[in-house]
Amino acid sequence: MSRYMLIMRGTEESNAALMAGFEELAASTRQYIGDLVEAGVFVAAEGLDDAGQGVVVDFSGETPVVTDGPYGETKELFGGYFLLDVASKQEAVDWARRVPAVPGSKIEVRRVAGEDEMPQGIERAVGERARHDNRS
Repeated sequence: MSRYMLIMRGTEESNAALMAGFEELAASTRQYIGDLVEAGVFVAAEGLDDAGQGVVVDFSGETPVVTDGPYGETKELFGGYFLLDVASKQEAVDWARRVPAVPGSKIEVRRVAGEDEMPQGIERAVGERARHDNRS
C-alpha cells in the first residue's frame, strides 16, 4: 500500500461558494470520510484556517523574512487535505473524484514518500521523535 495526499486547492471564488453551502458540504464530507473509513483507506483529513490568518516565511534572501498572509500573486490556496493509504495512484485518483467539492475547486493527488526514501539522518530524527512521544 502507498499513501497519497489529496490536496484541496481553491480560489477566492470557490472558497466563497464553499462557505455559502457549508452545512450541506460538511454533511457530504462526513459521509465521504465514512466511506473512506469503511473502505479501510482513511489515514487523516484536516482543513486549514483562512490563508489571511497565516504568515509566509520567505527564504529568498540572506535571512528569512516573515510577512502576513499568502503571497499576493497566489491564485490558488492550499485549504486542507485527505491522507489515504491505497494500493495505487489510480485508486487515489478514483477517491479524489468522489470528494465533495464546489465548482472551481481542484484536488492535487501526490504520493507521500515512504520512510525508505528518506535520508538516513531524517529517518533517525523521526525515530527519535517517535520514541520521545511514546515516553510522554
